Amino acid sequence: MDQTQTTQGGTAAATPGAQRRVLVVEDDPTIVEAIAARLRAEGFQVQTATDGPAAVDTAEAWQPDLLVLDVMLPGFDGLEVCRRVQAQRPVPVMMLTARDDETDMLVGLGVGADDYMTKPFSMRELAARVHVLLRRVERAALAAHTPRSGILRLGELEIDHAQRRVRVRGVDVHLTPTEFDLLVCLANTPRAVLSREQLLAEVWDWADASGTRTVDSHIKALRRKIGAERIRTVHGVGYALETPAA
Repeated sequence: MDQTQTTQGGTAAATPGAQRRVLVVEDDPTIVEAIAARLRAEGFQVQTATDGPAAVDTAEAWQPDLLVLDVMLPGFDGLEVCRRVQAQRPVPVMMLTARDDETDMLVGLGVGADDYMTKPFSMRELAARVHVLLRRVERAALAAHTPRSGILRLGELEIDHAQRRVRVRGVDVHLTPTEFDLLVCLANTPRAVLSREQLLAEVWDWADASGTRTVDSHIKALRRKIGAERIRTVHGVGYALETPAA
């Protein structure tokens, strides 16, 4: 196992990523150093690991706020790292993949990843997505402690905002933070069609339409969990949450 550690001190408190910990797991030395350097410049504390076992050990010992995680790793792959880390404690995960393969993306989302990027990618966009993921986690934590009246029921689908829990036919459905926020966004205006750009802005805080495929992949992952028939596709436009006929 090969592991290096770098931390940002001194002026970190004045930067957007101050005090937040990011574990970067990547076996390519050039890529891992580039990612670490960019995130340190953003004010994050950074540790790196270059194989699966080191990643799991570091995550357990260091308790990072977010993982940037490559799929292809020595020891065992990033999907297994994601499973093991999520079993320890929930943590947002940005997956990196060398293949633009939707199956890989769906598997990654299925084991608990919140977002993914396909290589090659810009370090600027990676840093922006890391900030967005952490903001969403902070909003989720705040929402969990903010009382909201009742549970939203749409037929056999129940959404409990306070506990961030979803049930289908009375059975709990495990959703990632991103999937939950996406479902809530659709449920706020049931049957109304929301464009991919609207969903990116509301759920991901992105203004860049280049991420619309991310929306599509998360929708597919969400359908697998709550039922494909509950989310309607309007081709060329976006998606709507179906509700039972009155």
